[in-house]
Amino acid sequence: MLDAPESLIDLFLNLPQMRPFVTAEAKARGVDSRGLRRLVEAGLLVHPVRGVHYASALTDTLDLRVAALRLVVPRDCVVTDETAAWLWGAKQTLAPNAHLAVPKVCVFAPPGRRLRNGLTNSGERMLLDRDVMVLGGLLVTTPLRTACDMGRLLNRDWALAAMDALAALDQFSVAELCVELDRFKGYRGIIQARALAPLVDPGAQSPGESVLRLRWLDVSLPPPRCQIEIPAPNGSYYLLDMGLEDRRFAAEYDGEEFHGEEQREHDKERRDWAREHLGWTIVVATRQNVFGHARDIDSLLVARYNEATGHR
Repeated sequence: MLDAPESLIDLFLNLPQMRPFVTAEAKARGVDSRGLRRLVEAGLLVHPVRGVHYASALTDTLDLRVAALRLVVPRDCVVTDETAAWLWGAKQTLAPNAHLAVPKVCVFAPPGRRLRNGLTNSGERMLLDRDVMVLGGLLVTTPLRTACDMGRLLNRDWALAAMDALAALDQFSVAELCVELDRFKGYRGIIQARALAPLVDPGAQSPGESVLRLRWLDVSLPPPRCQIEIPAPNGSYYLLDMGLEDRRFAAEYDGEEFHGEEQREHDKERRDWAREHLGWTIVVATRQNVFGHARDIDSLLVARYNEATGHR
């Protein structure tokens, strides 16, 4: 905050410091949309969902997320899909750069009602009593129902990433997810969700890791295990994103968000040790390798696997 221009700090101090607020309240306090945008760009405000802001110094807790959503979600509507995943704490559910666009809140209304406030994506959905929980005064789909919906409705890559992230909350097992999907026969996207469910692994640490694992499985390599522990030189251990322990073959995803200079140095040290002293072959993939029409991770994984295992 001390690095921000004095004019921005003055704007910031006109706003609530300890709770979320809506755009209308900000305007009543003399801060228009342009001012809000400048405060977000300066890192003084967070804009988690459309129509709501709060001070970036506030700790990202469940209570804070609930307070933010209660400002724009009617009491009789159910929070669903990406917004439900975010509320539950499954942060890694968005595609790369999705954070650059402020999302609408995903909610579903009682039959016959549809919200048209510009802040929400709303509609109707058939929900059983067991599909919905009350969280801080908000109605929200359970982690299991949220995983079923995101597995059906998202692009295949992001569907697996979202299901992995929700499974990591430890509120349901992969077996329970597979069984639950049986009730959605005939629903849009159910074939995709059923195919992905057995592949779900709560050990994935990011969407990039989930999609890299999907690419691995798509080229018919043996199923990898996530978060493999290997001995480190200081007597502790290192983790590899995914791999085959018996063949000492692994793959790792280097996402831009979590791989700054200091992390890159640590990764190089860790991988050099694993290669030189433990005999591991490690394929390092970036966004360019894994995503888009020019991706080459499929052929790269097969070639390096064959080299590592002596296959032609």
